[in-house]
Amino acid sequence: MTAELDAIAQKMVADGKGILAADESSGTIKKRFDAIGVESTEDNRRDYRELLFRSDAMAKYISGVILYDETIRQKAKDGTPLVSLIQQAGSIPGIKVDAGAKPQPFCPGETITEGLDGLGGRLKEYYDLGARFAKWRAVIDIDTTRHIPSYTSLRANAHALARYAALCQEAKIVPIVEPEVLMDGSHDIDTCYRVTEWALKTVFEELYYQRVRLEGMVLKPNMIVPGKKAATQASVAEVAEKTVRVLKACVPSAVPGIAFLSGGQSDEDATAHLDAMVKLGGLPWKLTYSYGRALQAAPQKAWSGKVENVGKAQAAFTHRAHMNSLAALGQWTAEDERKAA
Repeated sequence: MTAELDAIAQKMVADGKGILAADESSGTIKKRFDAIGVESTEDNRRDYRELLFRSDAMAKYISGVILYDETIRQKAKDGTPLVSLIQQAGSIPGIKVDAGAKPQPFCPGETITEGLDGLGGRLKEYYDLGARFAKWRAVIDIDTTRHIPSYTSLRANAHALARYAALCQEAKIVPIVEPEVLMDGSHDIDTCYRVTEWALKTVFEELYYQRVRLEGMVLKPNMIVPGKKAATQASVAEVAEKTVRVLKACVPSAVPGIAFLSGGQSDEDATAHLDAMVKLGGLPWKLTYSYGRALQAAPQKAWSGKVENVGKAQAAFTHRAHMNSLAALGQWTAEDERKAA
């Protein structure tokens, strides 16, 4: 079993490939569809995801796809299960298994991610549906005026992440461990560094206590960036240097790879930051992408719910995936973006 888990984890972070996060909850996908004037019906959600899974990007640049519960059960218009489309492209189906972040008792302004109850049984069902990896997101906000995050909340979220990871590995499923320090707020880059360092050290301590095999997991962290409302924003070089520094200080070399979340960055910023980190070199683990919005904003806009726009949307998705593939290899340039445009 351990060899199987390790092999899947390695495939998830294969050179020049990354993970598509297509696991938006019903509420989130409705917001995205509202923005492009499309009604969020089951058929529309299916059609949109099907166009992504049938694109050229899948075989070339996508190692795995994180699905939502509805999507892993859906069939394409021609009756083919969506999971089969992903597998046919040589990509690995995955599944979001957490039940979302809920307010945490006695920690005003903070959340705890729920979903551990009955998770073992759900993982077995998802395995039978074709999932070979899973995702669980812990949400860590920063508010320096309210002393957030608190020790209580950070420790509880790290413990839940580790218990989830252990249940996944027991079910022959590779866990993506996602402690996301949010980039909302006005904090500076050094505050993001300190909170991320604390979060990662706590998470790996809990993973150790839960006997999680590091070789059979993938880490999905935030990059070290200042808050969106911070007076001073950071250069690409500073983000890359500080992110690599904190990862080297906190992430054991046994972890096969780190697949970053985009966390609200613009498409091009997320690509440029990844590229700059890979170019620094000398890293014990692979670096790649596990983007949702930064891979999908362009194809969603191009599609806008119209059948005649499917080709245009697929081209937009393939372009963004190609740019991030180049970044994961340390071969991206801003010129590449302009050439395509």
